[in-house]
Amino acid sequence: MEYTLNHPYLSSIMQSVIEKNPSQPEFYQAVHEFLSSLEPVIDKRPDIQANHVLERIVEPERQIMFRVSWVDDKGQIQVNRGYRIQFNSAIGPYKGGIRLHPSVNLGILKFLGFEQIFKNSLTGLPMGGAKGGSDFDPKGKSDNEVMSFCQSFMRELYRHIGADCDVPAGDIGTGAREIGYMFGQYKKITNEFTGVLTGKGLTWGGSLARREATGYGLCYFTNCMLAKKGTSFEGKTVVVSGAGNVAIYATEKATQLGGKVVALCDSTGYIYDKDGIKLDIVKDIKEVRRARISEYVKEVPSAEYHDGCKGIWTIPCDIALPCATQNELDLESAKALVANGVKFVAEGANMPSTPEAIAYFQENGVYFAPGKASNAGGVATSGLEMAQNSMRYSWTFEEVDAKLKGIMESIFKAADETATSVGHEDNLVIGANIAGFLKVADAMIAQGAI
Repeated sequence: MEYTLNHPYLSSIMQSVIEKNPSQPEFYQAVHEFLSSLEPVIDKRPDIQANHVLERIVEPERQIMFRVSWVDDKGQIQVNRGYRIQFNSAIGPYKGGIRLHPSVNLGILKFLGFEQIFKNSLTGLPMGGAKGGSDFDPKGKSDNEVMSFCQSFMRELYRHIGADCDVPAGDIGTGAREIGYMFGQYKKITNEFTGVLTGKGLTWGGSLARREATGYGLCYFTNCMLAKKGTSFEGKTVVVSGAGNVAIYATEKATQLGGKVVALCDSTGYIYDKDGIKLDIVKDIKEVRRARISEYVKEVPSAEYHDGCKGIWTIPCDIALPCATQNELDLESAKALVANGVKFVAEGANMPSTPEAIAYFQENGVYFAPGKASNAGGVATSGLEMAQNSMRYSWTFEEVDAKLKGIMESIFKAADETATSVGHEDNLVIGANIAGFLKVADAMIAQGAI
């Protein structure tokens, strides 16, 4: 991919990123999308260039890498690599998930941490951007092995995080079990019970609605998109990729709002149920049994299972919600969706659509929402969990859900109004990037050269 930009200053920033960060294509992609969005405003804000805000914002404040040695059930020592990328703290303590997956490397975490800066800014809550994780794969590991890894991981990470410094959360591969083991180890080492991690259990500082938040928030944002075009979820056919928390609870909320979700997938393949996904069965397969999505057709014989994930985008739908992983939806898939009548695409994962796919959607009249806006519900509710921890208090599910809905509606409003103000109506990519960036930029300028 060529990372070209029309504006000479923005182009120089992009070239510098490529030179300083070899072999990190996901990071280049995230930075390029961001810089492309700034062309409508960069010359109107000479203070941004004068204060070298962009030169600073593309460079993490701190990059931490460490060895994670742990013992498996056979008594053998295993070695993984751990990371924490603390990208920007201009508007609050670092905030971002911990990803446990074999694909994890420095470039992927830098892309995720960079996106997190602007996602967190859009929520309106005081949170900076960060991301962390390891190339450890919890799939197929026993509880004891996962605990051994998590405790070893935290024995190094603990010295770099804190309730007012950096508050990690869950991400791919890091669910309630992993957060519990990490929190327990942090508490043991530091002799403190603080809100240092979010996604905690409800009996020890967690927030109601956190598990549902990203999926619910995605649908609240999509509902705003639909409303702007004079319609709603009612009667719409929806395709959701993924089968984790985001996909499951996006399916739940889309169904509650009147849509019919007909497809889900995991890393092995996808299911198609023309009558609508039976979510109770999916929850049992994925949340209780931790089995493959293919098990669904054993219980719903009228449904179809197909190997491979890409075919999910050939299913006709009105709304597509990619909720699996980065770059899962490419140009070929975008063409298939458009040919089959899709009108709305909102990202539930981080950067799941390739730049070519996004361009094709926009060129063909599809209303598109980038993940930094539409999937901000998870980190928004993590921020609400942090607030509850600080108060030593908890809100009801309904209170958290109402606050989440309000935050997602305000994110849509900010992205939509910003896009219109710079002459790019309905371009939520440009609107979200500029709205998220300017808040951070103003804070960086106010705080001086740090």
